[in-house]
Amino acid sequence: MSIDTRPVARPTSPVTRSRLAAAGRRRKWGNPLAGLGSLVWLLIVVVPLYTLISSSLMHQDEALNGDPLAVPTNPTLENYRTVLDSGFSTMLTNTAIVAVATVAIVLLLAVPVAYVAVRTRSRLSSLAFRTFLLGVAIPAQAVIVPLYLLISKLGLYDSLPAIILPTAAFAMPVAVLILSGTMRDVSEEMYEAMALDGATPLRMLWQLAIPMSKGGISTVAIYTALQAWNGFLFPLILTQSEENRVLTLGLFNFMSQFGMNIPAVLAAIVLSVVPIFAVYLVARKALVNGLMGVGGK
Repeated sequence: MSIDTRPVARPTSPVTRSRLAAAGRRRKWGNPLAGLGSLVWLLIVVVPLYTLISSSLMHQDEALNGDPLAVPTNPTLENYRTVLDSGFSTMLTNTAIVAVATVAIVLLLAVPVAYVAVRTRSRLSSLAFRTFLLGVAIPAQAVIVPLYLLISKLGLYDSLPAIILPTAAFAMPVAVLILSGTMRDVSEEMYEAMALDGATPLRMLWQLAIPMSKGGISTVAIYTALQAWNGFLFPLILTQSEENRVLTLGLFNFMSQFGMNIPAVLAAIVLSVVPIFAVYLVARKALVNGLMGVGGK
């Protein structure tokens, strides 16, 4: 005699059926308010980008007298040629050097600092970590005068290190904050297992903490690169020669050099945005994961 082992269907209440029906309708139609909000946000982002690119392809008279949202009637690349012939490549190279060097310094210093802050349980370490994070609350404008005097005394004025070192210093607190949060996600059992195998703290940092914190490290690298790429105050105050000029300062000078040549200025902006935008597209997933605090998982 066989026994029927199939589960017996239980009757559902009217409330449960109504909830299931409402959930089905939401899955079918989605969230119209969220969709409308996304559409509005997309327009806010896309329209200025479209205006920027289309105006950079216009002639001067068309940009001044025409509709900024209209498609260029006679597109031209002359504005881009004007910018490239005005030392843009030198400024792009200087900016890339500043960004890469700043990221290297921040990662070289912030990773071990965050590791010590996470692995050391003493009150002195906690106090030092909190004191270090006070740098987040100090604006660059508040220390620009003593910083200028310090850079001048060190003989670094009007050089790329004069931009790199302060930029790295002001990026360090946020970098340590992100990395310490990421390294806390690493399981304590993993550290204990490596310690039982005789691993030194340096080996645990190199073989465990760093590989498990790739998301946070990527976030710090992107954040620092963006800060170095878009920095304006330090290049303005700490440099003056054309051979050490970076893109942000160059765009400021383009506005004076080209006068009311709006398409040329917009072309310079487009060319300066493309490299860092390409980096963001490549690493956006790591950036979002790191900022959400899941970089170490």
